[in-house]
Amino acid sequence: MMKVILVGYSKTGTKTMACAFRMLGLNTYDTVENLYYAHKGWMNIFRGEATVEDIQQTFAGVDALTDSPVYHYWEQLHEAFPEAKIVLTLRDEDAWYKSFKNQIEKVNRSFLVWFMFTFSSLFWIRTSYHRQLFSFFGYPTFFPRLHVNFLHEKILREHFRYHNANVLQKAPKDKLLVYNVSEGWEPLCEFLGVNIPQEPFPHKNKRGDMLVKMNRNDEIAVTFFKSALPPFAMFTGVSSYILYKVLTSAVWKTFCQTAIDVVTGVWDSIV
Repeated sequence: MMKVILVGYSKTGTKTMACAFRMLGLNTYDTVENLYYAHKGWMNIFRGEATVEDIQQTFAGVDALTDSPVYHYWEQLHEAFPEAKIVLTLRDEDAWYKSFKNQIEKVNRSFLVWFMFTFSSLFWIRTSYHRQLFSFFGYPTFFPRLHVNFLHEKILREHFRYHNANVLQKAPKDKLLVYNVSEGWEPLCEFLGVNIPQEPFPHKNKRGDMLVKMNRNDEIAVTFFKSALPPFAMFTGVSSYILYKVLTSAVWKTFCQTAIDVVTGVWDSIV
């Protein structure tokens, strides 16, 4: 049964909280797990077709949920799991926006993200999920690569403020913890009713590198990467063959000779 739902906006310490929940022994679905294991259930939620029973079935055996798209649909999730506790992570708005903007820009510049979205069959199968997910942050394009056209700063800041105010107003007060990751283990563990671990409190995704520097020990990330290799190999092979045929064709040789003659003629006229 679901124990805790993290409803803090992306870049308020969501990756840190996912790590902390796992250190506490909770089976946690963060962004990648939701994409890989629960994308069909999420599509029903996106379309407004998921019943309480559907949501309960989608997340059966999951103890904690974190990050997008979780916080966008926290009310529906809590309706399905009314006994779950709610953690709202907060952060200074200016620091949040700067970090959030940096995260999206790194995703847009990342070769690894481009490679995965271009060649991974698993990503293409979930294109509708990606489109909905990234639309929360801007206007995504997927060809020839993933690129999120960022929403206007004023709109994003208003979304951030509205979300936090909405949670503070609607979440049951006896089940809500308003929290900053800088507070460490004590208030979190007290709220969840668990012992404080011996290990230091984690600090993840500090510079927004979580999406663009996938951990090679992450089973899901490796699966997505491997699914991209066969299409990439096929694309490279076909492209190389076409290029070879073009470069060895009579038409290409004639074109090159004509170009050389033109350049030589121009050079001779100048000299």
